Amino acid sequence: MTAVESPSGGGSVAPDEAVATAIPSETTLPPRPARRSAPGRRPLTIVRQADVLAVIGALVAAVASSALLWQEISPFSGIIGYFVVTWFLFVLYYAMLISFDENRTTVRDRLASVVMHSLAFLVVAALGWVIAFTVSRGWPALVHLNFYTQDGTNGGPLNPLTQGGALHAIVGTLIMIGIAMGIAMPLGILAAIFMNEVPGPFSRFIRTVVDAMTAMPDILAGLFIFATLILSLGLQYCGLAAGLALAITALPIVARASDVVLRLMPGGLTEASYALGAGQWRTVRHVTLPTVRSGLATAVILGAARAIGETAPVLLTAGATDYLNFNPFHEPMAALPLFAFLQVQEPSKFSQARAFGAATLLLVLVVALFLAARKIGGRGPGVLTAGQRRRRAAASRRDLARFNRRAEKMSTQGVWR
Repeated sequence: MTAVESPSGGGSVAPDEAVATAIPSETTLPPRPARRSAPGRRPLTIVRQADVLAVIGALVAAVASSALLWQEISPFSGIIGYFVVTWFLFVLYYAMLISFDENRTTVRDRLASVVMHSLAFLVVAALGWVIAFTVSRGWPALVHLNFYTQDGTNGGPLNPLTQGGALHAIVGTLIMIGIAMGIAMPLGILAAIFMNEVPGPFSRFIRTVVDAMTAMPDILAGLFIFATLILSLGLQYCGLAAGLALAITALPIVARASDVVLRLMPGGLTEASYALGAGQWRTVRHVTLPTVRSGLATAVILGAARAIGETAPVLLTAGATDYLNFNPFHEPMAALPLFAFLQVQEPSKFSQARAFGAATLLLVLVVALFLAARKIGGRGPGVLTAGQRRRRAAASRRDLARFNRRAEKMSTQGVWR
């Protein structure tokens, strides 16, 4: 064995002793960094007092700053500019106030929340102002019963509000919208089903046509019916022609909205139906349509709301009249939008009140159609009405009685012996 000279120069040592001297007796691990604690959950639904005070303080400061700018410092003027500047200052002050107590992530979250809520409040306030202004201007005509029970034969510009009414326009609107939706609703839903269930170049072509018709000016529908049915085929001005023009207007809206609703349906439902052996038609009828029923009701309401407020197609196809007409195939027929358009052009305060009263009735009709559609189609998939539950229970009782009779018959014949 060869001796190894000691590194310290103090003589030679054996090789085993040298290895033992070079290797430490135990391993020393470096210190691990402290584990970062998971961030706590931020409450999203709790309204704290500090948040309320921050909103109030920012709003007061923004109003005061804008008033100072508009009155003393700058030559600004105009109520719209005042509200715009106030809103920007409110957002700025609110961000500054919450930045004192919150971190950057919370500040961004609160800032986005206050911007979205303030814009939503602005939209609701604008809608409420339009409704309140319309109702207030039309209230002098709405309080009279003759406005709902008489036509416009005695409703001249100089006649008081106790004479004449809008019954002819109400009846005409209901007949026209009934004809239009009776055509647009089934065709629009069928077109949406075809675009989703039958892929191919033809369905893509139909989707392109529907998208193009959605942006089509409404007067083109009236001009098309006027040129084809009235000028070429000799059809007179009537409610049927107006209903066809309104159907052309509402059809792309119903088809496009129904197409979007059908695209949002989970694909696993149809795949499960096909896996159980159901065909395409039974899948569409018993799975697809019940699942998206509420969305289809919304699509129909959008189409009806688009058609019920049209004026130009009605003027070109149905004409204008002050007489009550229940026959959509003969003679001109009035509508509420056209009635309001003609009355608002008169300088008389009586005609102005009748015009805004007709506009209020249009709002009421749209809300009534919306409630009716939600009542009919707003149930979820598998939810039965009271009548359907009664019929289902009666059918179950009949089946049970039939099974009991069969069991008794088989027992008397000794089949179960």
